[in-house]
Amino acid sequence: MKKRKGGDVIAEMLKLEGVEKVFGIIDGTYFGFYSSLRNYGIELISPRHETSAAHMAGAYARFTGKLGVCMASNGPGVANILPGLVVEEAEGNRVLVITSFRRHGIVNPVRLGTYQYFNQTETIKQISKASFLVPSPERIPEIMRMAFRKCYEGRPGVVHVDIPEDIINGEFEIPFVALKPEQYRASTIPYPSPDAIKKTLDLLQNAEFPIIHFGSGVIHANAQHELTQLVKQLNIPTTYSWGARSVLLEKDFVLPMTYISLNHFIHKKADLAIVLGSRLGETDWWGREPYWNQKNLKVIQVDIDPQIIGSSRNITLGIISDVKAFLIALLEQKLSFKFKWNELLNKIEQQKNSLQKKLIKISMQKTSLIHPAQLIQACNEYLPENTTYVIDGGNTAVWSHFYLEIKKTMTMISTYKFGMLGAGVSQAIGASYAKNNDIVVCLIGDGAMGFHPQEIETAVRYKRKIIYIVFCDKQWGMVKINQSFALKPIKTLVFKHLSPEENINTDFGEIDFAKLAESMGAKGIRINNLSNIKNVLRECFDFPHCSVIHADIDPVKHMWAPGLIDFKKMHLEPTTK
Repeated sequence: MKKRKGGDVIAEMLKLEGVEKVFGIIDGTYFGFYSSLRNYGIELISPRHETSAAHMAGAYARFTGKLGVCMASNGPGVANILPGLVVEEAEGNRVLVITSFRRHGIVNPVRLGTYQYFNQTETIKQISKASFLVPSPERIPEIMRMAFRKCYEGRPGVVHVDIPEDIINGEFEIPFVALKPEQYRASTIPYPSPDAIKKTLDLLQNAEFPIIHFGSGVIHANAQHELTQLVKQLNIPTTYSWGARSVLLEKDFVLPMTYISLNHFIHKKADLAIVLGSRLGETDWWGREPYWNQKNLKVIQVDIDPQIIGSSRNITLGIISDVKAFLIALLEQKLSFKFKWNELLNKIEQQKNSLQKKLIKISMQKTSLIHPAQLIQACNEYLPENTTYVIDGGNTAVWSHFYLEIKKTMTMISTYKFGMLGAGVSQAIGASYAKNNDIVVCLIGDGAMGFHPQEIETAVRYKRKIIYIVFCDKQWGMVKINQSFALKPIKTLVFKHLSPEENINTDFGEIDFAKLAESMGAKGIRINNLSNIKNVLRECFDFPHCSVIHADIDPVKHMWAPGLIDFKKMHLEPTTK
């Protein structure tokens, strides 16, 4: 048997799984792995911080449906990647992380005084779907296959493989047979039973006001087409969890999540909800009163993970199934129902128009600097329909969601569940690879941009077609508005802001992100009004790779983002009055 490096076997196994990209920073502790990637046609993309590698892999996985792979070296490298893994697990992105750790002779149990070591396997086990340690060279194939099975089991998330550097770099006689994925893990998806479909049809037959509510499970099941067909056939109100935004175009009965009061109206009026791939979590108001109909609402919950079904509220029918498989089976029934929603169509349209007028009124406020809503409206007007948006930051994310128009499906990503500042900088790079370098625009606050601005250089180095638009108000805006009300509520309500000395550590100094971008080889442009925004966006769009627009935003206007009261209510436990 020919001797091979442990890392070479891992690289070949990734190739057999169809992996094309690996995101991570190089280090001698896993040289045997990353130096082998090129032999199997796998590209290594190297950011400047390990946590960025996790976000790149997560965004790439979410947009492509493929496995996102990242890596980190023992000790400090693994410590650096931990925040990214927490986020990608929370967002439910299919990510495999491969790490090295110190040689066997000084760990398990650890020898006191060991350099650059902590118990990586057990630590990551707490924040992931699974964490595996490779104890010996001959077990590499077995444990990698265990990891791949876990990657494709149930709800996606983070799976970790921890390998000693002496195994990953050393040469051994490793018993390895190149198997196709379908030879060692399930290659079919779980379908609903005929009885489950019959019960679904019976519930639809007896419903007057049914709705569809879907989550990111639709994305992971690649069920966008089937969901579109169901919405068209049933012609009923359709709402979604935050993480599923841009799965469908927001028109007709598909209601934007930002129409909060209208979503509440629909959820309280409904007598049947078909919940597809959503946990009905906190950002869905837990599916409970006073925001949802609790007593008279029948719920069909479809999910691939049995632990999710019925975990938030009482249900009528729980179906363990891949969402795509469920939709295919349901659509085969040639659905033809008449419901009473048409009687309320005018009322729904009136509410939509009223909410839209309120947003337009807010955007027309005069200011000496840039109004955040107007900058986003300029993106709607002057950027192409196939632009992919990455949204990052507190109030910047709120303004973006309220004013961005979804013109093409699957063109938006954020950290919807975790709200992680700074993740968008590297998510944009991962999205760019997923979208074959089509234009990606990252809307990000200056606070969030301050977490990982070094990845601008990464975008430049890899010639990524990204425009970072940095909303600069020189403050922690979302924190500041809440803090101001806590400190001096009357004065805040009357004057809309407090003076800097009245707040506590909410303001920061000047960073010229345009100059910072230029220092890293990107195009940098600074603006304090929108008189020439069309040409500015066109100039960035025509630039061959990364651009950064530093936009000086009115700090008071930016602080008063729409929907913040509802956002605060969402974090309270729902109670009936």
